[in-house]
Amino acid sequence: MTMLDHHGRHDQDRPESTPAVLTPGADPGGPGQFDPRVFAVQRIGAVAVAGTLLVFGLLGSTTGVPLLATHGERVLGLSSNGLLSALSLVVAVVLLGAAVRGPRVASTVMIALGVLFLLSALVNMALLRTTFNLFAFAMSNVIFSIVVGLLLLVLGCYGRVSGSLPDDSPYAHPHPGTVEPTDLPETPEEVAAEAAMRTAEIAVVEHRATEDQRRRVAAMARVRTRADRRRTWMDFDGNSTAS
Repeated sequence: MTMLDHHGRHDQDRPESTPAVLTPGADPGGPGQFDPRVFAVQRIGAVAVAGTLLVFGLLGSTTGVPLLATHGERVLGLSSNGLLSALSLVVAVVLLGAAVRGPRVASTVMIALGVLFLLSALVNMALLRTTFNLFAFAMSNVIFSIVVGLLLLVLGCYGRVSGSLPDDSPYAHPHPGTVEPTDLPETPEEVAAEAAMRTAEIAVVEHRATEDQRRRVAAMARVRTRADRRRTWMDFDGNSTAS
């Protein structure tokens, strides 16, 4: 029986010299074909979040608010001071650099930054209206940090973190199936032993088995695999020959 490839052609019709062609966005070290949407979502997501933070940081840096003012100026509905604007620009550059470096890097960076954004929301919410509110956070900033943190986590984990990744995921790690030793008889002696085993088992069920057949069937009942049952039967033959 000839196997067909995914285009419906026979393997034997394919020239052996034809090199394998990777799909767009394929990982050269991977299996060669996967769903390119995973990497596209991660890369575009990193750029989109970076663009938002970049705009916020640039606008905040032009307000003239002191670097460590605890009461910032309103920028795009959020409170911002010089330190928060500078930090937003740094994060934007990191995300853009990760997106340029590659989608796998972008995914890892987004997951890490997503956790940091969520932690920042919790910490700064506790510091609201205190002298330790170094980033001039308001409640709108807390909500924004939570939204951005969750968004980064979702984008970073997209197609990567799952209990059962599909085969076309670039993050799937297929494990080759373990080759189990065959239980089928391989020698004429083993074939003959299997035939005698079946005869003995039928004889036991029909209550016409000899004493030797009953002993052999009882011994085989104590093992589990087909090969072990066959080996047990053949051990009886070896003992009979030796005696």
